[in-house]
Amino acid sequence: MKWVTRARPKTDRIACPWLIRRFIDPNAEFLFAPADDVLAVAERDGATSFDAHGARYTHRGNLCTFEVLIEDYGLAAKDPALAELARIVHAADIAGEEATHPFGAAISALGTAGLDVEPDDHRLLDRGMFVYDALYAWCSRHSGS
Repeated sequence: MKWVTRARPKTDRIACPWLIRRFIDPNAEFLFAPADDVLAVAERDGATSFDAHGARYTHRGNLCTFEVLIEDYGLAAKDPALAELARIVHAADIAGEEATHPFGAAISALGTAGLDVEPDDHRLLDRGMFVYDALYAWCSRHSGS
């Protein structure tokens, strides 16, 4: 399946592809488009849109897109480590929520600084996958999973 989001991914737009590949669609292909073109690209390519205005999956209330995907796919109840990771991504992605998890500010900084280090969106995603693999491993150790 193809998934499309806004170009220059950081935080939620790195965490969501990680979640999709690890728990929803291991063969997912990700497309990056200018913010105003995400829905058109989704329609043209038969892709599922996420983390963009009007996308199928995007922020809902005070939930970031990562949390929305977890909720809609019923993943947190089955995996305490994933629930903990959702708290980290929330803290990193939602303005004013950085202090709700000790890793929030650091993950937010990594997401933003990653844009300065890697100009290619697909390579940025590949490099970011390790960060979320490591965070999930940490969450697994500390949540009893």
